Amino acid sequence: MHLFRETFLLFLLNMLDAMLTLVWVRTGTATEANHLMAGLLEIGDYTFFLAKLGMGTITALVILKFGYKRIAKPLVSFALAIYIGLMGIHLLTGLAAFGLISESFFHNLGFWSRSIFAVSF
Repeated sequence: MHLFRETFLLFLLNMLDAMLTLVWVRTGTATEANHLMAGLLEIGDYTFFLAKLGMGTITALVILKFGYKRIAKPLVSFALAIYIGLMGIHLLTGLAAFGLISESFFHNLGFWSRSIFAVSF
């Protein structure tokens, strides 16, 4: 099977994202930025989780079916990079939730990222 390991990792990251999102939202630490998923969260935790896993399953099946195509590997690599970055955001959220990072850190991070993007573009 083409891209099986990468697809499995992507699915696991999707599942971890769903679980961490539930923890952060239900503890009041963060909000869901995706409006569609926020609506599902309002309906209920199981609805949100099943929808998230359902999308991950469909994505995994499509990747496994068409993983032999030349475009598949760069797209899966891109998706993994996005999810790994998202895990970094979850890590920062967790550190902030436990008081290990101050709020000023996020303000400074926002300032520097805006400055870097302004210079880059």
